Amino acid sequence: MTPPRIDTIEEQQHAVRQLFERIPFNEYLGIELDEVSRQRVVMHLPMKHELIGNFFHGILHGGVIASLLDVVGGAMAMIGAFEKHQHLTTEERALRLSRLGTIDLRIDYLRPGRGSRFSASATLLRSGNKVAVVRSELHNEEDVLIAVGTGTYLCG
Repeated sequence: MTPPRIDTIEEQQHAVRQLFERIPFNEYLGIELDEVSRQRVVMHLPMKHELIGNFFHGILHGGVIASLLDVVGGAMAMIGAFEKHQHLTTEERALRLSRLGTIDLRIDYLRPGRGSRFSASATLLRSGNKVAVVRSELHNEEDVLIAVGTGTYLCG
């Protein structure tokens, strides 16, 4: 008997949304999931007073920037893992994906986080059997590039 597959992007989107919405930290920050495809994941974050890191200038905290890039990168790594784990049963796949975690994250802060809405996007650079590498970017509402990140994620 062939194991059930998560073949369609709709099934993958649903799985990513389910996991994303169960993480209280994402809700606390106010991160919203905009797009999930095999090519990229996009999320946004509205600026709010609690996220300011430099109160003199009202700039987004660097830790929030890193967190947002990590969250979007992890979601993209999960999409890549679906493709690598199609041969597994649903239970085995769920167990592997439940272990998804960040191994390494590098953030380059290019400009101060000024803006009222920040969008993070991620693309898959490489997806292996156990590790995925993802590139992510953060832009403000004027499409100014604020930060870039490269993350390595355990996916299996």
